[in-house]
Amino acid sequence: MDRFQHYIDGVFEDGTASFDSLDPATAAPWAVMPMAGAGDVDRAVLAAHRAFTSGAWPALTASARGKLLMRLADLVQAAAPRLAALETRDTGKIIRETSAQIAYVAEYYRYYAGLADKIEGAHLPIDKPDMEVWLRREPVGVVAAIVPWNSQLFLSAVKIGPALAAGCTLVVKASEDGPAPLLEFARLVHEAGFPPGVVNIVTGGPEAGRALTTHRRVAHIAFTGGPDTARHIVRASAENLAKTSLELGGKSPFIVFEDADLDSAANAQVSGIFAATGQSCVAGSRLLVQASVKEAFLGRLKAKAEAVAIGAPDDMATEVGPLCTLRQRDRIADLIARSLTAGAQLVTGGVVPQGAGYYFPPTILDCSNAPDAPCLREEFFGPVLSVVTFDTEEDALHLANDTEFGLASGVFTRSLTRAHRMIRGIRAGIVWVNTYRAVSPIAPFGGHGLSGHGREGGLAAALDYTTVKTVWLRTSDDPIPDPFVMR
Repeated sequence: MDRFQHYIDGVFEDGTASFDSLDPATAAPWAVMPMAGAGDVDRAVLAAHRAFTSGAWPALTASARGKLLMRLADLVQAAAPRLAALETRDTGKIIRETSAQIAYVAEYYRYYAGLADKIEGAHLPIDKPDMEVWLRREPVGVVAAIVPWNSQLFLSAVKIGPALAAGCTLVVKASEDGPAPLLEFARLVHEAGFPPGVVNIVTGGPEAGRALTTHRRVAHIAFTGGPDTARHIVRASAENLAKTSLELGGKSPFIVFEDADLDSAANAQVSGIFAATGQSCVAGSRLLVQASVKEAFLGRLKAKAEAVAIGAPDDMATEVGPLCTLRQRDRIADLIARSLTAGAQLVTGGVVPQGAGYYFPPTILDCSNAPDAPCLREEFFGPVLSVVTFDTEEDALHLANDTEFGLASGVFTRSLTRAHRMIRGIRAGIVWVNTYRAVSPIAPFGGHGLSGHGREGGLAAALDYTTVKTVWLRTSDDPIPDPFVMR
C-alpha cells in the first residue's frame, strides 16, 4: 500500500503510530497514514514558533512572502490532477469535482500572494500636538489550522493563504479520515522553498487535537468542522487563550418563490444538496418552496434525483459517489428513520444500496406535515433534502431563520424588491440569489450561531491573522512635564 508521512520542520517523517486508510468506494485499505501523538504535535508547534521568531521567515519582506505564495500557487495548479486523484481515492469525492476545485485552489494562493504586501497600518490624527501615533499590523504568531476531510485542500487554502500572507507560521492538522491530499500537499510547500517550520502538516485523532489546541505557543486556532468538536476546541483554548475562528456546519434554507425560474432553481438545488454527495457545510439541505408551485418543483427535483449517475468516484461520468465513512452513512440512515417516525414522507431514495462502498442515494423527504422532524434541525452532511412549504414571504423568512445555524442561504425569485427584502431579513453569513454554491477568494464566507464565527476568504481573513500594535512617538525636545499625570 501507499505510505504517507508528516511534514515537521522541513522534514518528512513517520508518526508515533500509523493506521490504514480505507477507500470509500470499496471499503478496502489502500494506504498507510501516520498518526500524530502529543510529542509529534509539540515538535511541530515548537518548529513553527522557532520559524516565527527567528531565522529566514521573519526577515522576509511582505513582497518576498508573496512571491513564495505565488510559487506555491503555480505548483498547486501543476499538481492538481495528482492531488485530485488522491482526494478522490481517499475521500470518495468524485473526480470531476476534485479536479475542478483543486485547480481553482491555486487562485486562492495567488490572491493572498498579491495581498501579502497590501496589509497596511494607519496614521492616527491624535489630539496631542507633540505626538505622532501610528498603527502597525503584525502577524499574530503560530496558527493551528484544523481541517476536515471534505474539500480539505480548499479549506486549508483559506487558512494557509491568509496566515502566510500576514507573516504567521502554521501547524496544519488534517483529519484522520482521508488525509492523503493534504499530506501530499506538504511536498509542494517543501518544493516552493518555504523555510523549515513555517508550514507543518500532521494528521491524527483526539490526542493530536488536544495537544495542538492547548499548546502554549499557539496564538490562533482556525477550525473547520462540526459544532460538537468546536465546543471542545473553545474549552481547550482556555489553556492558551488563543484566538479562535470557527467555520462550522449549517442547515441552510433554499427558498423558491412561485415566480422563480423553476428549471434553474431545480438545477441549483441539485448542486446545493447532491453535489459532493451532500458533504458540504453550505449544503442547501432545507428546501422552502411556495405552496403554489410545490408539486411542479418537487416533480422536477424527484426526476433529477432519480436520474443522478451514482458510481465509482474516479469515473468522470459519475455525479454522486460514496460517502467518506461508514459511520457517516449509518448516521444518515438513522436520522432518516427517526424523521420518518416523526411524520416525514419519503419522496425518493432513503435506502442503503447493496454492495461494497459507502454509497447512499439522493434522498428527498417531504416534511410539510412534520414540522418537528429531526431532519429539519440536524445536519445530515449527506445527500438528503428536507422539504417544507410556505404561503407568504413572511412565512418563508420565519422558516429560514428557524434554525440555530446561520451559514448559507439561497433565494430564487424574479422580483428584485423581494430579493432585497429577503437579503436583509435572512440571518446567515452568505445569501445566494438565483444561484448557489458559488465561491471566490475575493469573497469572505462564514456564519454565526452554531455555524461559527469569523470569516475566511477576502481581505478580512488576512487581517484576522494580524494583531494591531500602537506606536507613540513624542516629537517635543522639552522635558516631560509632571510624570505623575497621564498625558
